Amino acid sequence: MRGEEKEIKEVLCGATEVRRSKSDSDVYLYYREKDDHFTCVVVRHLDNEGFLITAYFTEAVKEGGLIWKR
Repeated sequence: MRGEEKEIKEVLCGATEVRRSKSDSDVYLYYREKDDHFTCVVVRHLDNEGFLITAYFTEAVKEGGLIWKR
């Protein structure tokens, strides 16, 4: 995702869907649809702090607890 910093910020600020990870309740997946794919930004929230774990392009939204959907 090198060079995609702007896209990552846009996903975090304007996600169309946020899901909680099935394997770790402190991890959230932020999705935003763009063209024919989604950008997914994976963030760990812990003690009112957060940090980015990874980001990637995908064709489908993963299962997990739906937190929010636009």
